[in-house]
Amino acid sequence: MTTPGLISRIPGTLPALPALRSRNFRLFIIGQLISYTGSWLQTVAQGWLVLQLSNSAFIVGLVTALGALPILLFTLYGGVLADRVNRRKTVMLLQGLLAVEALALAILVVLNHVTVGWIMGLALFTGLVTAFEVPIRQSMVVELTGRESLMNAIALQSSVFNLARVLGPAFAGVIIGLWGVAACFFLNAASFLAVIWGLYRMDLPDSPPAKVTVDVIGAFREGARYVRHERWPRALMILIASTTIFGFSFLAMLPVYARDVLGTDAAGYGVLVSGVGVGALSGALFLAAFGGTLRTRRLALISAAGFGTTLAATAFAPNYWVAFGLLVVVGCSMVLQSISANTLLQQEAPDHLRGRVMGFYSFVVLGMAPFGALQIGWISQHFGTRVAFGLGGSMCVLVAVWVWRGVIVGGRKSAKTA
Repeated sequence: MTTPGLISRIPGTLPALPALRSRNFRLFIIGQLISYTGSWLQTVAQGWLVLQLSNSAFIVGLVTALGALPILLFTLYGGVLADRVNRRKTVMLLQGLLAVEALALAILVVLNHVTVGWIMGLALFTGLVTAFEVPIRQSMVVELTGRESLMNAIALQSSVFNLARVLGPAFAGVIIGLWGVAACFFLNAASFLAVIWGLYRMDLPDSPPAKVTVDVIGAFREGARYVRHERWPRALMILIASTTIFGFSFLAMLPVYARDVLGTDAAGYGVLVSGVGVGALSGALFLAAFGGTLRTRRLALISAAGFGTTLAATAFAPNYWVAFGLLVVVGCSMVLQSISANTLLQQEAPDHLRGRVMGFYSFVVLGMAPFGALQIGWISQHFGTRVAFGLGGSMCVLVAVWVWRGVIVGGRKSAKTA
């Protein structure tokens, strides 16, 4: 067994990608690529299935909101547990439960028993599992690579996620056309086995966590005090919350935007989602190679403003291919902001608080998604998807400018008066 935290060098590994020197991280990232691809198959298929069953933009947004509701309620507790449990074993268990959900949805479709109600119930189950899985898995990354390679590891993980965002929707459009949505759900169920296998093969300490009494309230307050009183973590949480509610929710409305605004079908919708993934993959690879030379704090703010501006421009896209090009830029700016914010939070968090900080991060990114999905669904239903995209992008720009004035300009003034 290798010494925990020791990164063994591999001949031929690119100097710009130090995280890949870790065997544990390579196993992790391979499993993530396969699993993320399967998850995108299910995301596209489920969005299209709900739209066919309900013919309602609001219901499409509601299903997304229900999937995120348990995250809003439980992810902070998941962050507390992330500092207490054996992370590898816990993630393996939770990945298995996600596989069961995908398999159940596939069987319901095959038996012709699927309804919007069933999809909502399974979305709630997935959200509950995800509320614990995400903060625990996120806080594992530093154990696999070491703190010095953290930004590279997060960028590579995002690269894999967004490569899957390109592959999954493109495959989904073809698979739905050939075999139907059930095939996407079956493939997603199988994809979780890759993550479980990779975790099983890792060389990590397997000793049980210390048996201590978990003071949930006290642990939560300790993490909350850190986030509330530290200037940059507080600013980042505000920035992330605004893009989650007003910006990232555009993904929930892409099926409606594709069909009702651009007049395309499931294959065309899949290409649009892939366009977001192409841009996001490009941004993630750029940060993986050159992130160490950039000012991460400024990048988080500038990319948030750029994301909002481009999303607002997408509302006025005159045709399919202009919309595709704008969505590529949206994906790029979206991932630049996400990676830079995630890296800053993990780098600055004390080791004993990292799980709780990532719990707050997951709470904001995933737990507040119901509000975003509901607001964009309601606006799309009553005023149109173009209006929803335009308003959402504009709000992201306004908040980014406000945060910039608070932490950059305000910080300079404080330094001068000190």
